[in-house]
Amino acid sequence: MERRTAMEELLTGLVVGESPRWHEGRLWFSNWGAPEIVAVDVDGKSEVIAPGPKFAGYCLDWLADGRLLVTGETEVLRQEPDGSFVTHADLSELGEGWNEIVVDGRQNIYVNNIGFRFGEEDFKPGFIALVTPDGAVRKVADDIAFPNGMVVTPDNKTLIIAESWSAKLTAFDIEPDGGLTHRRVWADVGGDGICLDAEGAIWCADMTESGSVAMRVREGGEVVERIPLDAACFACALGGDDGRTLFLMVAEWRGIERMGELFQSRTGRVLTASVAVGAH
Repeated sequence: MERRTAMEELLTGLVVGESPRWHEGRLWFSNWGAPEIVAVDVDGKSEVIAPGPKFAGYCLDWLADGRLLVTGETEVLRQEPDGSFVTHADLSELGEGWNEIVVDGRQNIYVNNIGFRFGEEDFKPGFIALVTPDGAVRKVADDIAFPNGMVVTPDNKTLIIAESWSAKLTAFDIEPDGGLTHRRVWADVGGDGICLDAEGAIWCADMTESGSVAMRVREGGEVVERIPLDAACFACALGGDDGRTLFLMVAEWRGIERMGELFQSRTGRVLTASVAVGAH
């Protein structure tokens, strides 16, 4: 089903909004290129929570005790009660280029690395690393074609990741020690930032030949809803008071060769749409 309903603008004037997460009654996200971490409520009142740790490529999640985690250049950073950031996990032995992060219900932290300097180097596959609750770090999945958004199912048994450069969502079983096994295609659709709803479907954003679109997809690849968009969508999240607001992070995209223009402008917006199935 394709939806033609106009989106509502919640926030404008961003550079590139990424890594949206609904947390404690507000949408939190990374404003790449600013760089800053921002929270906004449903009325559009926004607050800069902290400076971003790098120009772009930093993403957010939380530990069970409410402490914020952010991906840095060579580490996972943790925000302390006084607002300062400290190193939560040193990832330097595995490289640079850390991107998305997700924490499961057992406090395993999954972080992915795109594998090359985007816009500066030729493509190389990336990987997923695991930080266990005791602080141990290891690689748990390799050969990911531009790893992007990740979600973990509520039962903590499955991790799903968007492989943006192979236009598919890939699933892994999560083993008791946090390792990832039984790699498989969850859906043959493209995606950047993704989110999971209460029925186990995934909302993902993709650029197609006809333009940008947000899609609700079931395991196996059935697209059950499509929302055409007027700009590139980099990520999405479910939230709001009842969990049924879909937040879409959009900005103009002029191609990799003109990527610098993306960060020199402020075309980034947060759009919202009401959906039938809320967050998990």
